[in-house]
Amino acid sequence: MSKRLSHGVNFEWGKKTYVMGIVNVTPDSFSGDGVLDIEEAVKQGVQMEKDGAGMLDIGGESTRPGSTPVSQNEELARVVPIITRLAREVHVPISIDTYKAEVARQAVAAGASIINDVWGGRMEPEILRVAAEAGVPIVLMHNRSQTALVDGSLTATGGRYVGVEYKDLMGDIKAELREQIDAALAAGVAKEHVIIDPGIGFGKTVEQNLELVNRLGELKKLGYPILVGPSRKSFVGYTLDLPASERLEGTLAAVALCIQKGADIVRVHDVKEADRTRKFVDAVVRG
Repeated sequence: MSKRLSHGVNFEWGKKTYVMGIVNVTPDSFSGDGVLDIEEAVKQGVQMEKDGAGMLDIGGESTRPGSTPVSQNEELARVVPIITRLAREVHVPISIDTYKAEVARQAVAAGASIINDVWGGRMEPEILRVAAEAGVPIVLMHNRSQTALVDGSLTATGGRYVGVEYKDLMGDIKAELREQIDAALAAGVAKEHVIIDPGIGFGKTVEQNLELVNRLGELKKLGYPILVGPSRKSFVGYTLDLPASERLEGTLAAVALCIQKGADIVRVHDVKEADRTRKFVDAVVRG
């Protein structure tokens, strides 16, 4: 299965894994890599393309546990100028990481060709219509973080979700993703424009995230490309007892396992290292 996006890129789902580079345009990113300067953010994105990124994900609001929401106008002021510049300077598709419909609309007008919604259309359902009318793919992520408790007591390792209950972790995730997929299709999103994300780190405990990575392959039954974002997440930090700045090896291990289990896109901060990992694992599991 393949899908042609802007920039003349033809994604051959199942034949290789794609690396999505993260450009955080925030002052409070959990990973410590956020930048607000336009020139620095554009430089970061250009370098990620050189390092092997198959797409870039631009976000203007932190989604770490306990983060403070930003206004729509502030988010637009952060992401639109950078997307406008990057659309002229890179040759890979640009994704807008937002759950706000108007931010998605203006980002697509500025040059983004993928919408990455951490709420999968549940926070602002209008975003599904934005994707449908623009004819761009949308990432629908599973997310229970609103109903989860945050434990931020171990500040060196970062906040984490605790006490999140699932009757059946993968069964519940699949059922809720199906609901989100049905809503997207009903809004007019083309089936080939749907990408799913199980939401590693969003409303899931450390143990549940580890189980999710191990059972990721079960999501293939839904029949859509799978994006995963394990990069520098707290479940890596708590497992290894390391802060975000020292989670590269754990992240790469998670990336390798996710690819082995069937991930089509891996969303990461460290593009060069992840792409090298991707190439090797693809050579083994995809031939």
